[in-house]
Amino acid sequence: MNTEVLAHERPLRRHHSRPELGALLAAAVVFVFFSVVAESFLRPASIGTVLYAASTIGIMAVPVALLMIGGEFDLSAGVAVTTAALTSSMVSYQFTAITWVGSLVSLAVALGVGALNGWLLSRTGLPSFIVTLGTFLMLTGANLGVTKLVSGTVSTKSIADMQGFASCHWLFASQFTVGGLTVKATVWWWLGLVLLGSWILLRTRFGNWIFAVGGDAAAARAVGVPVARTKTCLYLGVGFCAWVLGQHLLFSFDTVQSGEGVGNELIYIVAAVIGGCLITGGYGSVVGSALGALIFGMTSKGIVYAQWNPDWFKFFLGAMLLLAALLNSWVKRRAERGPGR
Repeated sequence: MNTEVLAHERPLRRHHSRPELGALLAAAVVFVFFSVVAESFLRPASIGTVLYAASTIGIMAVPVALLMIGGEFDLSAGVAVTTAALTSSMVSYQFTAITWVGSLVSLAVALGVGALNGWLLSRTGLPSFIVTLGTFLMLTGANLGVTKLVSGTVSTKSIADMQGFASCHWLFASQFTVGGLTVKATVWWWLGLVLLGSWILLRTRFGNWIFAVGGDAAAARAVGVPVARTKTCLYLGVGFCAWVLGQHLLFSFDTVQSGEGVGNELIYIVAAVIGGCLITGGYGSVVGSALGALIFGMTSKGIVYAQWNPDWFKFFLGAMLLLAALLNSWVKRRAERGPGR
């Protein structure tokens, strides 16, 4: 990449290196609040439940955050998780009776969906909102239609007795308990993806490209940044993480409902925005997306432990989204003006 671009991007990154601070403060406030109002919130079993809820959002919030920093959206992310689970289950049951084969075919399908989104975006010039809305609708219909065609119902058949199920379950859905705290495999996947995503964003040339194409795609293209390839790779990342979460769902319950996943894409976006990402792109944090997912987990379970009406959860989430968006926009403007301005 052009050295002048790198020289420009590094100071910009230093200015924007702490977009997650607002989410960190919010997470601390939410934690203290529910620790006070819900007596059972701090019990090891409750903390394990919170971490699990956060991890199932956080796994997808990582690639969604990177995609948003790159200036794009993916409205198909929620149903893509279900597509990955359904593909793995039906291929295993109908053709091979070996779960690893179904899982690998599922990985190819998930990456194919991501590649399709990236290809359509670069070839058509349409907004990612329109492209991925179309993919969302197609996957939603295909999930239901193909499942009913193959299985005769809206859910897949059990694969619990098939070869490879135990090892797949260990990788994607195992858990261990220490002192009453149960930690599920999704937590380790989540932490690993956060570390990997942060390293890519902050320590690699590709991370510079993500910031550049999200800030100004035309300017980035003019100085040699491969804009189309960068965005396609980001969509492939969404596909991979959708596969990981889809395998967790399948090997946790051994069957999948074809209508699951609708609406989850908005939760992933909310987690990324609460964590510091701007809708306009070019600004955000992978660590912030993890904090946004943690806030989601603490709130969704904290309300239950406090024995409140769960209807208030969506109200709280919407308020957090608006406040986070306003705060992120203000912090970015302050950083761009520089100190003392």
